[in-house]
Amino acid sequence: MDGARGRAVASGLPKLTYDDFVLFPDDGKRHELIGGEHFVTAAPNVRHQRVLQNLNRALDRFVEEHDLGRVFFAPLDVVFSLHDVVEPDLVFVSRERESILTTANLQGAPDLVVEVLSPATRRRDELLKRDLFERMGVTEYWVVDPVAETVKVYRRAGDNFARVVLLSASDDDQIASPLLPGLKIPLAIVFAD
Repeated sequence: MDGARGRAVASGLPKLTYDDFVLFPDDGKRHELIGGEHFVTAAPNVRHQRVLQNLNRALDRFVEEHDLGRVFFAPLDVVFSLHDVVEPDLVFVSRERESILTTANLQGAPDLVVEVLSPATRRRDELLKRDLFERMGVTEYWVVDPVAETVKVYRRAGDNFARVVLLSASDDDQIASPLLPGLKIPLAIVFAD
């Protein structure tokens, strides 16, 4: 529902807040606020969910075995500000930063955010959310493309994300991260059916 963004801007509607967000219906769709604008996404397809499940299993197992923190998958609200509330596909919060966990949601930037692209969310995930995560201090952002079987890795360098690293299943690449020393997830596993 990216059209809602254009209508809100054109009509001069006030920015929505977290108080508005909690009143959205529990309709099985993903509701998010970015810059006070409401975005709605339908439930993801089977391929999206399979890729997300594969990645979640590998990442969660590694984090748990090494007692590094917590991994969460959608739906879980990540509240960056009064006007910025998103539900990433997957997040990692390090043991050192567990203070951002509340009973209801995450209050602040996770260490790692993962989004699995779908046709309806590609632009939002690669542009709007990337900018939001960079601005709000996310350390690392992975954009997973189930069609191209690639992962774009954005890592913080100072106040911004450094140049993107592109990993590809066709090149037998693996996901690794300085946040998770020793982690190596082959993309062949991530994109396996």
